[in-house]
Amino acid sequence: MVCLPPSGPTPRSIEDLGACLDHVRRSPRETGVLALIVRRPKVDAREVIAEGELSLTDGLVGDSWRLRGSSRTADGGPHPNMQLNLMNARVIAAIAGPMTRWPLAGDQLFVDLDLSQDNLPPGTRLSIGEAVIEVTDQPHTGCGKFSARFGLDALKWVNSPEGRALGLRGVNARVVTPGRIRQGDVIRSSRALISPRRVL
Repeated sequence: MVCLPPSGPTPRSIEDLGACLDHVRRSPRETGVLALIVRRPKVDAREVIAEGELSLTDGLVGDSWRLRGSSRTADGGPHPNMQLNLMNARVIAAIAGPMTRWPLAGDQLFVDLDLSQDNLPPGTRLSIGEAVIEVTDQPHTGCGKFSARFGLDALKWVNSPEGRALGLRGVNARVVTPGRIRQGDVIRSSRALISPRRVL
């Protein structure tokens, strides 16, 4: 069954979304592409940018991560292991349709890369442009806002046991090497950064 993205804001059924899983599973495992960069200057505000700066202290410079509290920290401050949210571009296309609607998800980096737990366990490093980021152990799950924007079935799909294993809602990450990133940059996992051994 071909995965046809919606042309507008009509929520997709869980059956239609399930038909997209084969397409999602074919995402590149080691070397992919940064499809979209989105800054959140304040709550519920979105700014699509062609290039950005990743910082050790700010995450994506100009994003409001540092101003967002977290229930997962002792003092309620921003969580250091949740600087960046990555979402699979194939997943958000299946859920939201046109790229103009992707920023509604609230993630900063949309990538064509396999974000499953098997492929990107915590500690995996990803190079993007001049920067390197690291996948953290903090779960990234759908919430009420996600449901309001994309429908209850989309929320159930990404939060299902299979959805979590495949990283359908995405992953959290932190910056380990600052630098510039650009839309269209190649994104490589740490396993792709290791040259294969020569066979003697």
